[in-house]
Amino acid sequence: MSFKVPRGTQDILPGQSEKWQKVEAIIRDICRVYRYNEIRTPIFEQTDLFARGVGETTDVVQKEMYTFEDRGGRSLTLRPENTAGVVRAYVEHKMFGAPDQPVKLSYLGPMFRYERQQAGRYRQFVQFGVEAIGSADPAIDAEVIALAMDVYESAGLKDLKLVINSLGDKETRNTHRTALLQHFEPHIQEFCSDCQNRLQKNPLRILDCKVDREHPLMQTAPALTDFLTEESAAYFSQVKSYLDTLGISYEVDPNLVRGLDYYNHTTFEIMSTAAGFGAITTLCGGGRYNGLVQEIGGPDVPGIGFALSIERLLLALEAEGVELDTASGLDVYIIAMGDEAKQKAVELTSTFRAKGLATEMDYLDRKMKAQMKSADRLGAKYTIVLGETELEEQAAAVKHMESGEQHKVAFSELVNYLSQQS
Repeated sequence: MSFKVPRGTQDILPGQSEKWQKVEAIIRDICRVYRYNEIRTPIFEQTDLFARGVGETTDVVQKEMYTFEDRGGRSLTLRPENTAGVVRAYVEHKMFGAPDQPVKLSYLGPMFRYERQQAGRYRQFVQFGVEAIGSADPAIDAEVIALAMDVYESAGLKDLKLVINSLGDKETRNTHRTALLQHFEPHIQEFCSDCQNRLQKNPLRILDCKVDREHPLMQTAPALTDFLTEESAAYFSQVKSYLDTLGISYEVDPNLVRGLDYYNHTTFEIMSTAAGFGAITTLCGGGRYNGLVQEIGGPDVPGIGFALSIERLLLALEAEGVELDTASGLDVYIIAMGDEAKQKAVELTSTFRAKGLATEMDYLDRKMKAQMKSADRLGAKYTIVLGETELEEQAAAVKHMESGEQHKVAFSELVNYLSQQS
């Protein structure tokens, strides 16, 4: 019987995992600079958390969640996104009482959605995201967007487009909802069953429909920005002003609503404009979610965040032809000829590693030529050959692989010599 990786998942093998590690290192360094501290939440949560937080009328909740019942009869769901889980942790651990506000958090880990596999989209995928909870300042909106842009630009991407919109406050949404009902209701039978179900529950979700996005009524639907209250319009204007100050280019798209119900005020997406990237260009999405903390049982505290897919980031790098520096950093390869030499090689390998030198040796008892080829393939900086002569003299020739230079060094001095060279 043969086994294969489950549909919609992937094995990340050596050679590819180094690219992931490089991107993750870039992300962690940017979070350090911006002061977004890491939070790690469970991979599964109570199902009701996502129904209340993400929204019952969203595709995520209706179609994409991996939900199961545990032995205690509790309904649990593998996290399809992590904002709800982070906010749950924020409320449960009373982080709103911390002296330093807003609370700035980051996460990096697997998420799960049952959807058709496409390029860069899997049923198990890895998201990096940040949440800034506790401030209603438009400047923090600009900071969160800037952080996302920094991740992509630091990884080497250039073909990027930032799209922003405002979903306004509650009054804005209510007025806009009435306009959407009047717009879609006379022709709702022309739309898919999902849109028909959403008309009364949440007509805004119709604008996010993937089936009917080319319907003429989608193009003429009332724009939310036309219904912004004076306060909401001023807020959005201030966000744009801060982005201008930061030198971040953007486009305003009145139809950008995002696929989760908790968003209000600022929403944004970052897209790849690289040729050949694919029809689905979105790399990252986020926005403000004032009211979500209260919905999950906490105080009325505002928040904003985003999430991006590591898989799609790597796909965008490939589309732009960007090569990440993933050199293995092998310092020394020890070539041993004979049993006694191998015994010494084992000893030296352990000694070098204890001093922080990346070291490898042969475990297949191959001939010297084959071992030298292996050292070259692995990109070793230095090779050390051990044989009878070296054991008798208690010294070995250390070869610098790039220049070809060799120096004879006593065994007792090898660590100091290699540490100085590295």
